[in-house]
Amino acid sequence: MFKSQYKLIGGILLVAGTTIGAGMLALPVITGFAGFFPSIFLLALFWMYMTYTALLLVEVNLAMGSQVNIISMAKQTLGRPGEWIGWVAYLFLLYSLTTAYLAGSGPIIMDCIKLLTGYSLPMWLGTVCLLIIFSCFLHRGTRSVDYLNRLLMAGLALAYVMMVLFLAPYVDISLLKHVDPKYLLISVAIVATSFGFHIIIPSLIHYLERNTTHVKVAIWVGGLIPFIVYLLWELLTLGIIPLKGAYGLKDGYENGSNGAYLLSIVLGNPHLALLARCFSFFAIVTSFLGVSLSLFDCLKDSLRIEKTIKGQAVLFACTFIPPLIFALSGPRIFLVALEYAGAFGVVILLGLFPPLMAWSKRYRLSWPSSYQVGGGKEGLIGAIIFSLLVILVELANQIGLIKIEMNF
Repeated sequence: MFKSQYKLIGGILLVAGTTIGAGMLALPVITGFAGFFPSIFLLALFWMYMTYTALLLVEVNLAMGSQVNIISMAKQTLGRPGEWIGWVAYLFLLYSLTTAYLAGSGPIIMDCIKLLTGYSLPMWLGTVCLLIIFSCFLHRGTRSVDYLNRLLMAGLALAYVMMVLFLAPYVDISLLKHVDPKYLLISVAIVATSFGFHIIIPSLIHYLERNTTHVKVAIWVGGLIPFIVYLLWELLTLGIIPLKGAYGLKDGYENGSNGAYLLSIVLGNPHLALLARCFSFFAIVTSFLGVSLSLFDCLKDSLRIEKTIKGQAVLFACTFIPPLIFALSGPRIFLVALEYAGAFGVVILLGLFPPLMAWSKRYRLSWPSSYQVGGGKEGLIGAIIFSLLVILVELANQIGLIKIEMNF
């Protein structure tokens, strides 16, 4: 009993840790133009939408009777076309997210070292060091990643609570009154990415020993924690960082800066600057662990790499060298990678595919299962339509059909 509850806590933290990542740091810079209250509405909408599609993945996975990744689920429910589209979207998503996390971690690590020691080191050094250290834990498997994730989540929680306590007095209520909903159209990709923990669901089900109740609790509670964290984060950042001016939201958007960095500059307090950077570090690495574990397991399962030293070296190279190259390619890659991950990875693979797979599982293949998400055909159709609308908005954004001037 105690072991089961202990694993449930680990599952909740794994979901929350995977969810809270680089997307959170980008949220204020992307959603701030719409204003605090429109941003909260969009966050609530995507939290419910992404939770529903996550539960659909649980339903399909449990019906298969064995631990399989999302690609195998797509192949068995949607056929060969679904498998190939899923492969492209899945790898693009995981590589884009890993790129964003690596790109975001390097500057934070080097900034912390500079604040503590006064020495300036190359940004790439922080990224490479992070990769080497966490690769050791990844090599040992899910259990080691879980234990490390719990430790890092504790650091994240402590840094977050301290930030809320210390930054609350600096909030300017007048800044929260800004409302301009049209800017929500440029926010959907990163907001969707901020709730995209679905890639760990096969590993989560296996870790929780296919206990349906525990899996559902882990998803609901593990997803609710980030929503509350995001709400307070938006309150703090949008209530402190101005829309325009030096190191304002517009300046941060144009230069690819994250919310924590802007906070540290606007406040001008070295202690708060260090706290903001520590929070950023914990937020990124907890999410990096979950995403890299999923990418590692996916490549291992799909490429059927042998468990030899040479095989493991090839596997690690395939997992980390491509995102490392892109992460070191430019200063704005942090936001760019997140936007592309949301536009062409999250919405297709984690938004559209789950209801399509559940529809096939229920009404075409008629698979029996111990768990079925409520909502019936109407719920699945609604999720499919919503996903298609989001994809159309993102395509319009990417090809320049949606042009919103930021005149403040």
